[in-house]
Amino acid sequence: MNILVCISSVPDTTSKINFTENNTKFDCSGIQFVINPYDEFGLTKSIMIKESIGGKVTVITVGDASVEPVIRKALAIGADDAVRVNMDPNDSFSVANEISEYIKQNSFDLIITGRESIDYNGGAVSGMISEMTNLPLVNACIGLEIEGNSAKLVREIDGGKEMITSPLPMVIGGQKGLVLENELRIPNMRGIMQARTKPLSVVEPTGNIMYTTSVSFAKPEEKAGCKFVDASNVSDLVDLLHNEAKVI
Repeated sequence: MNILVCISSVPDTTSKINFTENNTKFDCSGIQFVINPYDEFGLTKSIMIKESIGGKVTVITVGDASVEPVIRKALAIGADDAVRVNMDPNDSFSVANEISEYIKQNSFDLIITGRESIDYNGGAVSGMISEMTNLPLVNACIGLEIEGNSAKLVREIDGGKEMITSPLPMVIGGQKGLVLENELRIPNMRGIMQARTKPLSVVEPTGNIMYTTSVSFAKPEEKAGCKFVDASNVSDLVDLLHNEAKVI
């Protein structure tokens, strides 16, 4: 079983987000970057599959040299080798195209992405990879079992779950539930030492055109202060809900 796991480097959820250059650029100063959580569920599942039925796990990401610590963490967790496409991941189409070109040049039984990245929340890359490689896609995947040359999957849908079977190779977009949070792997010392010698290949991009550009960013408005109303003062509460909050 040859598995490709697509990962992205994203700010830790506890990071304080700021922008520079008149709110047109993300400020990386003091930011701790981590493996995108949705990707980490997929990475852990891929390692479980390898441990169960054998195979190889390759991780791929699109980014400059600054993302290599995140790649090394993926290798320390248990991936066998890694590929970095040397370009800034500023556009979903260009990212998907670079990954798809790598897939076309190599043979994989399963391609795992996260449902979306937690920075831009585009949720587009997995679908684009599926289209560009002409492979089936199951997104919002919360269950995966390999049986021979096919996969049994569980997908989250509105109000329930959908059970699916698909031939391999295929693309899945994973999320929480693909593995449990307590099953996520934490790099140990042996894994960290081994990651230093595992192959990390750097490939140059194909030079495709980016179709979208971020014009500017804006942070959510700060929450207004709370107003407290005495529990016995129902008339004031109704007045505030009606005239100020306008919810009744």
